[in-house]
Amino acid sequence: MTSGSEVRAEFADPAENLAFDEALLREEPPGPVLWLWRNPVCVVVGRGQRIAREVRVDDCVRDGVPVLRRASGGGTVFHDPGNLNVTLVLPGPSDRPLEMLGLVMSAAVEKLGLPARIGDRGIFVGDAKLCGFAVFRTKGVLLAHSTLLIDTDAARVGAYLTGPPPDPKPLDSHRSKVASLADHGVSMSLREVEDVVRSAAAGLLGELPPRPPSEAELARQEALLESRYRYAEWHAEGRQRS
Repeated sequence: MTSGSEVRAEFADPAENLAFDEALLREEPPGPVLWLWRNPVCVVVGRGQRIAREVRVDDCVRDGVPVLRRASGGGTVFHDPGNLNVTLVLPGPSDRPLEMLGLVMSAAVEKLGLPARIGDRGIFVGDAKLCGFAVFRTKGVLLAHSTLLIDTDAARVGAYLTGPPPDPKPLDSHRSKVASLADHGVSMSLREVEDVVRSAAAGLLGELPPRPPSEAELARQEALLESRYRYAEWHAEGRQRS
């Protein structure tokens, strides 16, 4: 496998973050790419999900919490600065698209001193989910990403998401009890947690030297913002600008 890298990029707007996340996939890197990032407070639904089934829309409007849509599948998630997002882009086809991400995140959680258990759609410590997973791929490149709750208030996560519907559909989120690192007694700064994730990724994928975003990645991000992430119909219904 071609040597990889860790892209270092920060964007204040959650739409820009989601667009850059997809841009890393669309640029089809020759080797693994790691990106660690955070969003301000928002709710992010999966590619094919219906907002009305997933989100307490009135509460989000009342509190000024934006609701956005990402390109990957998986369930609806609550983002805030206490939630670290981990994006891993891998070239080549894969029959087990979440395998490497699961290995990286479970290794990181164990380095943090917690017993990691890979379960349905994420990593659990005891009966509470600590990390959620989602995946998106093209013919030749895989993007898998995870959330890692550092000190996000679990009660706030549930405040903006609906409960299990009475008529479950295949794309509905699978709700789980959640708990952060802080809830498990792990008191570490964001930078310390990021370094643990970097170490876990390097242990499995080889050294990932840091680099700034490329001009091609930023151009692709801007194109995706225009066609999807700054387009209200994308977030509302999953329809991109033609």
